[in-house]
Amino acid sequence: QVQLVESGGGLVQPGGSLRLSCAASGSIFMIYDMDWYRQAPGKEREFVASIGSDREIRYAESVKGRFAISRDNAKNTVYLQMNSLKPEDTAVYYCNMKVLIVEMKYLELWGQGTLVTVSS
Repeated sequence: QVQLVESGGGLVQPGGSLRLSCAASGSIFMIYDMDWYRQAPGKEREFVASIGSDREIRYAESVKGRFAISRDNAKNTVYLQMNSLKPEDTAVYYCNMKVLIVEMKYLELWGQGTLVTVSS
């Protein structure tokens, strides 16, 4: 079985930084897209950032210039470096991966979520 495990969330003051990590484990043959989403209280889940297998990167306009997504294929891990954090960044952050497992089946996986709180 395959799963995603997230870490790195916490409480930070406005203007501060956090780095989120999401590691996939299991019998994975290939990982295509690695993505980050977030869901603030009372709001719908929204797209944050994406990095493809070719390392093509997309960001939501609200985080462009402040966040940076990267991936380490050897570790099956995606990162989200978050700088200049604002209170409106407060949300539960979820990683998402589109993977091909060794049995040649495609799966879409979600992490358990990690809470980021930006507040004085």
